[in-house]
Order: sequence, then structure tokens, then C-alpha cells
Amino acid sequence: METTQKFSDCFQVAEIELIYTPSYKVTDRPKVTSPASSYGILRSSWNAGKLGFIEEFKVLLLNRGNLVLGIYNVCRGGITSTTADIRLIFAAALKASATGIILAHNHPSGTLLPSPQDRLLTLRIKEVSQLMEIELLDHLILTAEGFYSFAEQGQL
Repeated sequence: METTQKFSDCFQVAEIELIYTPSYKVTDRPKVTSPASSYGILRSSWNAGKLGFIEEFKVLLLNRGNLVLGIYNVCRGGITSTTADIRLIFAAALKASATGIILAHNHPSGTLLPSPQDRLLTLRIKEVSQLMEIELLDHLILTAEGFYSFAEQGQL
């Protein structure tokens, strides 16, 4: 007695439906108009006690009008580094239907200059963003005293 099944009978696929139902009006969202405004939005979301203590990486998710859809906390690391997974960044951007993103991470050391690793990660994310048609608008390095903008420095 042979018990063979058709290949198509071996798999059941659930239907997936994408729905976006915000609980707030579009006009209530903050708007990013400059690196300074994105720093203000991001800085207010950061735990002040951790800004100079451990490195964290976040992504500001934006719609076509540069209105904030949300802030995604990508990862938290140690005193000197953290590892941001590019796949998680774009999973969040796609889920939020973001058309633009602003990367941000802090330097507990207080230095505002990007490291070689910061530059490489930014370049890799820019390559993926172009492929995904999600614009990488900026990458900010935050400290308690200020910020560094890759866009302002012509490094995007």
C-alpha cells in the first residue's frame, strides 16, 4: 500500500493581511525638518541615564511628509559598542510602511566623531535602503551635549 501525497497537500498556507490602524491623527505626529529637529525627537525618547552609560541604536521611521511614524529600538549594547542588525531595521521600516528612516546611536564616551564601524554600517544600510526604496535621510550620533549628523557632514 503506497501512501503518497501530492506536494501541494503537504503545506497549508495562512493568509496574511497587512493592516495599519494608528490610534492618533496624522497631524498630531512630530515632523522632521532638519537634523536638529530629529535630534530633539530622538533625544526626548532616550533614557537620559543611559545616554552616557551604554550604547543603544534606534531608528526614526518617517512617512513621505517626514512625519514620525515611530521610533524603533534596534539594540542595546555595552559601554563601547552595540551591533545593529540591518534585517531588523528594515523589518520595522516595512512593517510601519516607512518611506524614510533616520538612524541614531549614542556614544557613551561623549565623542561625536563616527568610528570606522559607524561609517561602514551606514554605508551598508544606505545600500539596502536604495534597494528597498526606503530613503536613508540621516545617521545621528548622540551625546548629552549634542549630535553629529552624517547628512550635514555630506557623508550620505
